[in-house]
Amino acid sequence: MNAAEPAAGPVGVVLAGGAGRRIGGAKASTMLAGRPLIAYPLAALRAVLAPVAVVAKRDSDLPPVGYGVEIWREPDEPQHPLVGIIEALRRAAGRSVVVLACDLPLVTPDVIRALLAAPPAAAVLARAGDDVQPLCARFGPGTLMSFAAAGSRDRLQDVVWSLAPAFVEVDPDVLLNVNDPAGLALAEARLG
Repeated sequence: MNAAEPAAGPVGVVLAGGAGRRIGGAKASTMLAGRPLIAYPLAALRAVLAPVAVVAKRDSDLPPVGYGVEIWREPDEPQHPLVGIIEALRRAAGRSVVVLACDLPLVTPDVIRALLAAPPAAAVLARAGDDVQPLCARFGPGTLMSFAAAGSRDRLQDVVWSLAPAFVEVDPDVLLNVNDPAGLALAEARLG
């Protein structure tokens, strides 16, 4: 935790509000190596942070996520990752949030620690060379206004870039995004 962080510390958040159309729906519940996809980012966050929450739409199909994990419901519209980030920052009540998408199963507790240990910045993103993942990131409480001011047509990357983010370098495998059956098969091979 850096010196500017409130005593309560950051909140870990898994974003699970997407429709999952490319993977066939219910992305958070999609099974990967015998566990729901959402179980992997939850485990990485829970190894380092408390509290941990899941942000999802009211109609999101979520598997049981376990004791100590709150479910925070985001607005039904629009369908945009910004909605989940805004809800997380609002609920964090002035604390930073470490955000992971539910489709990032290879993120490790060490990546979470690296995001937390990075020097103070409005946003800190995981990066593997040219591959930057804005949904494996730490966002400071001061970013809420920037996210809330963005429109639902704004690209997440553009909004995050406007924050002049810092970066932590990670192994390229960490940023494997499971969006379709091919990605699911690749993640299973890398876990195996």
